[in-house]
Amino acid sequence: MIIHVSQEIENVCPSFVGAAVEAYCKNTPYSAPLWEEINSLAERYKAELTTESLKQMPSIEATRKVYKACGKDPSRYRPASEALIRRMLQGKSLYQIDTLVDLINLASIAYGYSIGGFDADKFHGDTLTLGVGRAGEPYEGIGRGMINIEGLPVYRDADGGVGTPTSDNERTKIDLQTTHLLVLINGYDGNEQRVRENAEFIQQLLRKYCDSDGGSYTIYR
Repeated sequence: MIIHVSQEIENVCPSFVGAAVEAYCKNTPYSAPLWEEINSLAERYKAELTTESLKQMPSIEATRKVYKACGKDPSRYRPASEALIRRMLQGKSLYQIDTLVDLINLASIAYGYSIGGFDADKFHGDTLTLGVGRAGEPYEGIGRGMINIEGLPVYRDADGGVGTPTSDNERTKIDLQTTHLLVLINGYDGNEQRVRENAEFIQQLLRKYCDSDGGSYTIYR
């Protein structure tokens, strides 16, 4: 998959750095050891963070700034990483979906980056472009129905939007039959070392929980 970062994104975030992890794997409905990791991290965050202080995590703070620069209210359309950690801090359980989705959520929570996870065989074409959502652009968020993505960073394939930091699209979502995975890490803070660490963490999780060799990752700007 070829990934382009548009001039629209460069204008609001010239330091953007992303990582694309591509792997073949096996999905399962549930992994108890994975959830032990998730719950352990939740307990640590409850001791260290509040719903206000988490906004100061560099990865989350940078994503919120990009939302504002694009014209979107980050408190109304929260980046997924922030929304997941907030849920933990409020004492609520995370939604359990399947092992691949749960794994990606853990990786997002651990580093604070909003991460898109996709069934790579559902893309149309061989190119993804990161741009900004337009007024009236159709977009069906996973479990959310049609959502307004105007002003949100959005990845598009040949047929339109597939992923935003708030919600990925129903059309390319992961399911239990997914064997070809693409994960996109969005480093709006420009911290390439931490983005790489996040990609390597995802590879480790895939090896542990998804019968995968971890695949490979590339950095893009």
